[in-house]
Amino acid sequence: MPSLPKSVLFLCNQNAVRSPMAKALAERHCKRRIFISSAGLIAGALDPFSVAAMAENDIDISDHSAQTLQDLDISQFDLVIALTQESRDHVAKLYPNTKMEFWVTPDPSDSEGNRTQVMDSYRLVRDHLEVRIADRLALNS
Repeated sequence: MPSLPKSVLFLCNQNAVRSPMAKALAERHCKRRIFISSAGLIAGALDPFSVAAMAENDIDISDHSAQTLQDLDISQFDLVIALTQESRDHVAKLYPNTKMEFWVTPDPSDSEGNRTQVMDSYRLVRDHLEVRIADRLALNS
C-alpha cells in the first residue's frame, strides 16, 4: 500500500464537478491531517447537481470557487490525483516529475434523462470517489 501523502491535489478539466466532490470527500475522510485542494485545467462554474449530490451526504460544497492549475504551485503537493485523461496528460507533459495517480472518473454532466436519472449519475461518481478516497487516503486512527 502506498504511503499517505501530506498534501493532495485533485485535478479535473474545469474544477466544477469531479474535483470539488473529491476534495470535499477527502477532507471528510482525512480529518484535516492531509492538506487537500482541487483545480481544473480551466475554471468552470460549479455544477448544481454536484452540490445536490454532496448535500445528500451532508457535505456543503456550494461555496466552492473554481481554480485552475495556474493558480497553484503544483510542486507544493506530494500527490496529484488526475480524474480525467486530459488532466493526466497535461500534468505528465508539463510537470513530468510530479507524483501522480490517475483515477478514471466518468463525467456525470454528460448523462442524459430526467432529473432522477441525471442525479443517479452524480451519485455514482460521488460514491466511486468516496470508495477510492477511503481506500487511498483515509487515516486509520
